[in-house]
Amino acid sequence: MKIGIDFDNTIVNYDGVFHAAALDRGLIDASVGTDKNAVRDHLNGSGRNNEFTELQGYVYGARMDLAKTYTGVKEFVAKAFKAGHALYIVSHKTRHPIAGPQYDMHEAARGFLINAGLMGESDGMIPPNQTFFEMTKEEKMARAGALGVDVFIDDLPEILDMPGLKSEATKILFDPLSRHTPATDVEAVASWHDITALLLDGRAH
Repeated sequence: MKIGIDFDNTIVNYDGVFHAAALDRGLIDASVGTDKNAVRDHLNGSGRNNEFTELQGYVYGARMDLAKTYTGVKEFVAKAFKAGHALYIVSHKTRHPIAGPQYDMHEAARGFLINAGLMGESDGMIPPNQTFFEMTKEEKMARAGALGVDVFIDDLPEILDMPGLKSEATKILFDPLSRHTPATDVEAVASWHDITALLLDGRAH
């Protein structure tokens, strides 16, 4: 089975990261809510939209060390490889921020995967040549289609609704906070333990 996996907010958990980075840069005080939207709303609400835009580039380009993987990701990868499945990371993100220092966000993402022990040449790791960061959503889904993935896992319903995947592909919406109502052809899960049960423990192929 070929399994395609999104990167941001699917493998990577950014809980508290934007708050920590904004504090680090002196953009907010500790009273601001810790989730990304609270930081965004605080800065945008005070007319500092550009500062939030630059903060995103700072996080994705320079402070991926603040992020972590979702619980269960590493266990899923190890179990999938042991079972003989092929894993691909297929994501979309611009290479450089649209404002502020021109960090290479693709290289930062790859560095995160290496540091997390998920990408590398060793057994049980996703090979670098099976890791793709495309510039647009359309290119992302075209890549997933060209790879012929049997399963695609993403945190955005609109991605799973886009054309590109083969018709029989299993679509999995990673939705730990149950924010979305999935389409009828999409399986919603709240954790990577659920994904492991669904794909690797005999409940879906």
